[in-house]
Amino acid sequence: MLSKFKKNQKGFTLIELLIVVAIIGILAAIAIPQFASYRERAFNSAAQSDLRTIRTSVEAHYAENYQYPATN
Repeated sequence: MLSKFKKNQKGFTLIELLIVVAIIGILAAIAIPQFASYRERAFNSAAQSDLRTIRTSVEAHYAENYQYPATN
C-alpha cells in the first residue's frame, strides 16, 4: 500500500493537522459560551412576548366584561 505513494506527492504533516485541531478547539471554546448567551436572550424575549400576549388577552376580557378574569 505504501508503494502507491510517490516521493513527490504532498500531504499534510502531523504538526499541521495538530495546529488545525487546536484552532478548531479554540474557536469552539469561544463559540459555545456565546451560543449559550444567545439562547438565554432568546428565551427571555419569548417569555416577555408571552407576557405581552397575556396582558392583551386580559385587557380584552376586561373590555368585553367590565371585570378582570377570576384567578384559580
